[in-house]
Amino acid sequence: MSLNIHLGWRVATLFIVLLLGLVVLPLIIKFMANEPGTKGMQAYGANGLVEPLLAPDPKPMRLAMASPQFWLLAFSFGICGFTTSGLLQTHLISHGIEHGFPEMTMAVSLGLMGATDIIGTILSGWLCDRFGKRWPLAIYYTLRGVSLMLLPYVESTGQLMAFSVVYGLNWLSTVPATSALTADLFGKQNVGVVFGWICFAHQVGAALASYGAGYLHQLVGNYSMAFVTSGLFALVATGLVVNIRT
Repeated sequence: MSLNIHLGWRVATLFIVLLLGLVVLPLIIKFMANEPGTKGMQAYGANGLVEPLLAPDPKPMRLAMASPQFWLLAFSFGICGFTTSGLLQTHLISHGIEHGFPEMTMAVSLGLMGATDIIGTILSGWLCDRFGKRWPLAIYYTLRGVSLMLLPYVESTGQLMAFSVVYGLNWLSTVPATSALTADLFGKQNVGVVFGWICFAHQVGAALASYGAGYLHQLVGNYSMAFVTSGLFALVATGLVVNIRT
């Protein structure tokens, strides 16, 4: 944000590109692996016994798309994209500036969301291991919906940071639960393909929110309707998730 304010968005974007190319990419090449065995490790939760590898289904999406469970997951995850990256990452800073918050304060807000997101995502995996995936996922969408509907009434920096913590904790917490549900419903051997298409629904939802929130802002002059509408959609996602049967 500081680079963007003082030197412009092109310099800020170039900085991100250099960071990805010079820092992130070498770390991925050096440390990431397709299988834990290539690093001399066992998969998390493995008991040391060799499990038979199941071959992926030749046409997993034909079976998945015939199941109502796939569409419940896809539509709920589409709403996830609608209420996160498409909405907040595109419009939060503009909304905050309109409410009188400085640019750097909004950057701190978004950064705080990212930091608490790490905690929330790890905690989500822990919760799903112990309490199942469906009800934690429903709770995430409910908390997200309520927090989004309250966002237009945030007026102080303290309130903004409190929103950032609550919202950040359930931003990506939906991913472990949704991907694990996909594996339970359609098989671990098919989760890459099936969850890939569920992620496609996520990005469609994000694109709709990115455009739709801007369109609503143009009509009414602020983002309040966009945030309240997104919050209601998150509550719809809660209902979709509750109806998933594993």
